[in-house]
Parts: sequence; C-alpha cells; structure tokens
Amino acid sequence: MNSIEKHDLSQLIKAKAIELGFDACGIASAERLENEEPLLKAWLEKGFNGQMAYMANNLDKRLDPRYLTDNGKSVIVVLFYYYPPSFQNEAAEYKIGKYAYGKDYHITIKEKLNLLGNYISQIAPGHTYRVFADSAPVLEKAWAKKAGLGWTGKHSLLIVPRRGSFFFIGEMITTLDLEPDRPFVGNLCGSCTRCINACPTKAITEPGKIDARKCIAYLTMELKDDQLPEEFSGLNKEWIFACDACQDACPWNKALKPHTHADFQPNMSLLNLSKQEWDTLTQERFDEIFKDSAIKRAKYSGLKRNIDFLKDKNK
Repeated sequence: MNSIEKHDLSQLIKAKAIELGFDACGIASAERLENEEPLLKAWLEKGFNGQMAYMANNLDKRLDPRYLTDNGKSVIVVLFYYYPPSFQNEAAEYKIGKYAYGKDYHITIKEKLNLLGNYISQIAPGHTYRVFADSAPVLEKAWAKKAGLGWTGKHSLLIVPRRGSFFFIGEMITTLDLEPDRPFVGNLCGSCTRCINACPTKAITEPGKIDARKCIAYLTMELKDDQLPEEFSGLNKEWIFACDACQDACPWNKALKPHTHADFQPNMSLLNLSKQEWDTLTQERFDEIFKDSAIKRAKYSGLKRNIDFLKDKNK
C-alpha cells in the first residue's frame, strides 16, 4: 500500500464511521504509550484505583495495543456524543449520570464498530481486527488524544474542542497500516478549575488525576461493599449512579446541543421516576426499567444500597 492508497483508505474509513452514526473518528499508529506509562504506574502506586484491581493487571496490554492483537498496526478511535435532549425529574431528588439515560453504550458501539470492520474488509480484504468499548485494557482517552480528537481535561475526561466532554469512546485495532492523524497537542483548560471545585468529594487530587476511592462514580458503580463509606455521608448529594458534577461545571459543556442518536434517547420511564418510586424500587421494577441500561452493572442490590445511603443521610 503506497502513501496515496494509505491516505485514501484512511479517509474512506473515517467517512464510513460518520455514515454509521459516529460523531468523530481519528486514527493513530499502534505503538507503546511511553508518556502514559509513568503516570499510570504512579496512579496505581498511590492506590487510587481502589477496588479496581483489574487496572493493575495486563499493564503491557494496557500500554501497548499490539499485545491485544496479532500484528496490529493502527488504532481507529470513534466518538459517540450523548448529551441528552431530556433530563430527570428534579423533584425525585435522586440523580443518575447522563450516560446511563439510554441504551447501554457498550452494545451500540461494538455493533457499529463491527459494521465498520466489515466495511473495511470489503475495501481492504485480508485485514483482521478487534473492537473495544470499555471492554479491555485500553487507555481510551490516551488513544483519542493520539488520534487528534481532543485533550484530557482537569476532570480526567476527554474534551473535544467546541463540543465538550459528553462522549463515549470506542476503538478498533486493525492490522492495516493506515495514515495516522496528528495527535492533539496542548490543553485548552487554561487556568480554569471549575471541575475541581465542583467535585463534591474532592476526588480530583490534581489536574487530570482522580482518586477513584473518593469519586462518586466509583463509589456508586464499582465499589462492591455492602455499605458506602460513612465519610461520604452528606457529600454525594443526589447521585445514586455515576456523577456529572465535574462535567456540568465545565465551561466547554455550556450551551450544548442534544444528541440525536436513536439508541441513546432517554428512557422516559427512568427520567420520570418519582422519589417515592425510587425509594420503593423492587427487583421486578428494576429489571423492567433497566433492561437495556448500563445501570444493570450496579445490579439491583447495588442501586438499592446507593438509594438507601442517601435516604438515610438526607433525612
């Protein structure tokens, strides 16, 4: 494949990604993430991963995608915008992260990435690939930056210029040697610290670094203890699953337009739940409302634990 063919193929792939519904697509060369390695190891040494022991596993795979595939040469990164057109009933007094308003994004992203993979096989027969959506040891935000899509904000999330941070990230590692995009250089957060100031539990220890053990998203989704730590009593506000406090405070997320993706349209049964309905939620009702939702990862017992913690502490 000469340079012109490489360029044309890369452009066709990115155009097809947009046609499939992704909001952005970039390409990076598959290589070891040398700059991220010391940062990740320092984060782990401080124990900031909490009970997420898996973050310390497969470090070579996490830092070098070539360990995840045979002869992987390129990483295709896609973004799905999810800022919703509708929001929860404020009178309910309980909040969930906006990412969980609609269908579980893991399913949608993998489905569409496989469609993209099938398309690439038609125009470049013989390539092999793997797709990921928060489903393997892949440093997603680092690859998004290398693919030129944005930078990591002080809240540690990817920020896309003029479009904010409400994005899902997916990746495909392919054996094709594609033309890479220029990595995103710099950081457009400037001196702003609104996300740091907005974090209810002060989980952002320094710009771009999160102590997961203090993060409401971690506490309500990843922590498997029967009870939430007493030290967070009264601090996690209304959040019972995930948290958008830092994103809601970010100036890059002001005056956002709602997404138009059918799969991520809000589940109105969820948004309209009253406080009483949350407080009296049953396993049967949970299974009915959250059948296709990412909230299922917390399970009924976990969500009920989170609700009871707020109910008891906010009396």
